Amino acid sequence: MRDTDGDAKSMVTIPVRYFFEHNREDLHLEVLAGKGGMDRQIRIARIQKPGLALAGYIDQLHRERVQVLGQTEISYLGTLDPQLADRRIKELCLAEVSCLIVAKGLAVPDRLVELAEEHKVPLFRSPEISSTLIRRVTTYLEEVLAPETSLHGCFVDVYGVGILLLGKSGIGKSECALGLIERGHRLVGDDVIVIRRKGPGVLFGSGAELIKHHMEIRGLGIINIKDLYGVSSIRKTKKLELVVELVEWDQNIDVERVGLEEHTYSILGIEIPYLKIPVRPARDLSLIMEVAARNHLLKRMGYNAAQELDRQFHSQLNEDKWEREKPDLGSVE
Repeated sequence: MRDTDGDAKSMVTIPVRYFFEHNREDLHLEVLAGKGGMDRQIRIARIQKPGLALAGYIDQLHRERVQVLGQTEISYLGTLDPQLADRRIKELCLAEVSCLIVAKGLAVPDRLVELAEEHKVPLFRSPEISSTLIRRVTTYLEEVLAPETSLHGCFVDVYGVGILLLGKSGIGKSECALGLIERGHRLVGDDVIVIRRKGPGVLFGSGAELIKHHMEIRGLGIINIKDLYGVSSIRKTKKLELVVELVEWDQNIDVERVGLEEHTYSILGIEIPYLKIPVRPARDLSLIMEVAARNHLLKRMGYNAAQELDRQFHSQLNEDKWEREKPDLGSVE
């Protein structure tokens, strides 16, 4: 098993200001109060509705989460005694939540606006209904808050399999990827690859935003794959399914010959199938990557050629052994 953490971000957070700026137009967010708290952090992608907290169960509130108040919460506040409502709103504002968003363009109680301003809790309003608002905000936060790391390599989509090519500088990663693009496969990113964990056991990779679609080919310099080969030769992101490390050819190096052993490469705590491929002149690395992708697809469907051959071999050995050792019963008179 190989392991890497790269430049992993163990806990990703974003300030409320960043969230507001990137969602202001899409969600039609309106700032009602709490501009002084725009540097509060959002750490958790899941959205919370503070109904239980407004009913007195303040322990149910989670800090650094976005709180959405819909028709139920606003209507409930209107039924409370003014002093009790004041206390519950104050408890909500003191709970270190990231921000408050009132859905459906509802009228906001004056006291909620006053206390949010006093305690510097960003208070927004959106015309979106609660269910739509929660879904869209959650989708956005899951993307930006996903744990991530960056690796030096080349990421390609071969027959639908996301392959991350690793190896020391100058080993031929970009040239291999270029050969794959010539064969009709697609480039995801070159040089700096950003890997994000999305859900349990799932990694997605993309190229660094600044240098996306570009590759460095020694002797040629920087080339733009999108301009040279068209939009069908690139893709923005891809699920990572296979890691291939290119290494210099060495007779003494330990390289898998049969394929019975399964190796993995750890990225952000997730084990990805791993191959080590020796590199020397005249080896068609692009062809080898295509075969690796096809073989990975077969394994994913439950067929492993090496294991099947090993099973047949041992089965034949057992048959031969039985033939040699079976008793001679002779003829029956």
